[in-house]
Amino acid sequence: MTSSNPTSRVAIVTGGIGGIGTEICMRLADAGRQVIAVDLATRGERIEAFREQVSVYNGAIRFEPGDVSDFKGCGSLIAHIERSIGPADILVNAAGITRDTSLRKMDPQHWHDLMRVNLDGVFNMCRHVVEGMTARSFGRIVNLSSVNGQTGQFGQTNYSAAKAGVHGFSMALARETARKGVTVNTVSPGYCDTPMVAAVPHDIRQQIIADIPVGRLGTPSDIARAVIFLTADDASYITGANLPVNGGYFMSF
Repeated sequence: MTSSNPTSRVAIVTGGIGGIGTEICMRLADAGRQVIAVDLATRGERIEAFREQVSVYNGAIRFEPGDVSDFKGCGSLIAHIERSIGPADILVNAAGITRDTSLRKMDPQHWHDLMRVNLDGVFNMCRHVVEGMTARSFGRIVNLSSVNGQTGQFGQTNYSAAKAGVHGFSMALARETARKGVTVNTVSPGYCDTPMVAAVPHDIRQQIIADIPVGRLGTPSDIARAVIFLTADDASYITGANLPVNGGYFMSF
């Protein structure tokens, strides 16, 4: 089974049932992709809500359970998807967690748990799709980083390190695959209107918004739009790039 027709390209989105992940799934489906949302099977209530939310897509978006921190499990997942649906043409690594605390209070487990998901997960998924993509001379990989990977953030030495690592990984893989028709890019969201940001104390959240030049938090749609741009079939001359989507919160040359 091949997916040479752009409207039949298979797109895998990790963290697919989160706020940003779900929006990415829906935007990819709107673009004609066959989408597989990958997330933990333990999130039963959210999985059911996700399935109801995407039911209007009539099967163009499917859920598959998976743990991105499990290398062998990722291999089995990709093999299952390719047997049952088709080769993976697009991979969006959106899975991520936080374990915030200052370094002097950080338990090693906080560091290792976050790295296994936020950085190892990118390796685990990319490692299992890149050979097929290069063999077929087509692939689009987008890894979600963060503005805090560019600026650092108090209480996020683990998160900032992982997210900076995501872009370093993306640049290196982009060089390895550039002549094989596979692009690898990073999207770095700023502060978005998500449950994680909603949990920030009100006064701190208002200060964050005051520091954003456009004067608002980002939305999942803002992030998904950037992903769609980078995963387009004709986005073949953009690779190794980091696309910041942060409302001007951090600007660099």
